[in-house]
Amino acid sequence: MFVKHAAAVPEEPVTAGQGTTRQVLIGPEEGPHFALRRFIMQPGGGIPSHTNTVEHEQYVLCGRARIGLGERVLEVKAGDVVFIPAGVPHWYEVQGEERFEFLCVVPNLPDRMEMTAT
Repeated sequence: MFVKHAAAVPEEPVTAGQGTTRQVLIGPEEGPHFALRRFIMQPGGGIPSHTNTVEHEQYVLCGRARIGLGERVLEVKAGDVVFIPAGVPHWYEVQGEERFEFLCVVPNLPDRMEMTAT
């Protein structure tokens, strides 16, 4: 068991994204089954279409974004919850002048990210 403050966790650039960083708040060395990550996207930022080999559960903390989930395009905002099944193409585009932040829970399993055509 542990407690730490999110501000003590370093932000890492998301190389596939634009204006996007990630914090691994709880990693595999701390949580045996799931990782908890925080994504921070600046205005104009986002991540292009890609797939992952693990599912994603997400909770939007602040801001607004358009996200693509397979063939669907949705607008999400603070308080929205998103489920992305493994293998489904998805992307993010920040909307407005506020940063977009979300928590993302993924299983601690091998994951491979592959870029896809939009």
